[in-house]
Amino acid sequence: MTNVSDRIAKLAARLPKDFVVGTATSSWQIEGNLAGRGSSIWEDFAKAGHIKDGSTGEPACDHVNRVDEDLELLKWLGFDSYRFSFSWPRIMRTGEGALNPEGIDFYDRLIDGLLERGIKPAATVYHWDLPSTFGDKGGWTWEPIADKFADYAAVLATKFADRVDSWATLNEPWVSSFLGYATDIHAPGANDQAKGFEAAYRLLLGHGRGIEALRANGAKNTGLVLNLTTMIAEDEGTKDAAWLMDGLQNRLFLDPVAGRGIPADVVEATRHITDWSFVKESELAEIATPVDWLGINYYTPNRIESPSETDKGFIVGQNTDVYPGMPPVNFVPREPRTNMGWEIDASSMTTTLQQTSERLPGVPLYVTENGGAFKDDQLTDGFVNDQDRMDYYLNHINAALDARDGGVDLRGYYAWSMFDNLEWAEGWKMTFGIVHVNQQTMERTPKASARMFKQLLEQR
Repeated sequence: MTNVSDRIAKLAARLPKDFVVGTATSSWQIEGNLAGRGSSIWEDFAKAGHIKDGSTGEPACDHVNRVDEDLELLKWLGFDSYRFSFSWPRIMRTGEGALNPEGIDFYDRLIDGLLERGIKPAATVYHWDLPSTFGDKGGWTWEPIADKFADYAAVLATKFADRVDSWATLNEPWVSSFLGYATDIHAPGANDQAKGFEAAYRLLLGHGRGIEALRANGAKNTGLVLNLTTMIAEDEGTKDAAWLMDGLQNRLFLDPVAGRGIPADVVEATRHITDWSFVKESELAEIATPVDWLGINYYTPNRIESPSETDKGFIVGQNTDVYPGMPPVNFVPREPRTNMGWEIDASSMTTTLQQTSERLPGVPLYVTENGGAFKDDQLTDGFVNDQDRMDYYLNHINAALDARDGGVDLRGYYAWSMFDNLEWAEGWKMTFGIVHVNQQTMERTPKASARMFKQLLEQR
């Protein structure tokens, strides 16, 4: 088998000179310093005991207090760009009204520090940490929320548009709506399928109004980040189900952004759940405001087969259903899998990029998240030898470049994640980082995968 150094050299030779290679994080997962901001729905979710290991947002990775150290680490690794998210309650403690000077100062330091080190800041306006004050009013099912979001986006652009290279309005609205509202897997844990669809729509409307607010206040290079994937039917009996699942995860978000409205088959399949009366034609036009680019977060395909009495796969249709309206099917991920149980299939990344390019023609694409949770060996002689993660990254970056070579306008790739961090409802049980973080001391230690990226970026 070709050794890792040879594989890195071959991949480096494939990387186009203008292809952006970066890494990504999100505010709630790494920042800590809860005293420096208002509360979010994730604090409420954690206080209610929904994080598997009992973790909270304090100290997370203590990033707010260690930002200079983390910036130096990014510089040492050699990344072109760093994708981060603003914390809405750190900007405005209650989500609106007076700005929080401490929060503004932190993001000034972060953005200026990136620019001083030659790293492009790629900002996400919303990565799930909704202010509790809005969560208490219904969150993304509260009708005024899209306007509140646009006001927040306008504030960010006013303060930071002169220095931020690219802007994403939302990160993974499918996760926010279906894990947070249709089920109780994520905050706020509404567990109401009808609310899941309304939240999805209002998130999209927030995107449409948010992108206009960003641009009106000087922001350039504005887009949206969706978690998209390939649906694979393992038998004839699940072909229709796979198409509906594609509708519920991919087309429900892509089609409105492309100006095609809510997919008719999704509306028809879910009439017993929601009447869709919250959809307005004038608002669909706002959602279809053209984007400058689209980000795709890809991790794994969804592979399904028809259920039988002896099957022990996860059956959709119970009250943990993340695809409301789906008929019963079994998820049957193949080996190898990550610690999350997700099938590792780089070829499905190529397929997902090709499919998205066809569905949203003329829009440049970025892989804005890609990575895996693995059973990292503990630090041995100050080192984590995460060979599985290195193999994952090498295969997936090559798969992304295969799509580009096949005609997809792919402009960049971001590794998820920079740090081992607070993996939402999983707490610290799942580690995605290329940098190990000691939960007690907060010491950062680059893993073998981090050194792989450093080598790759030095050789291209």
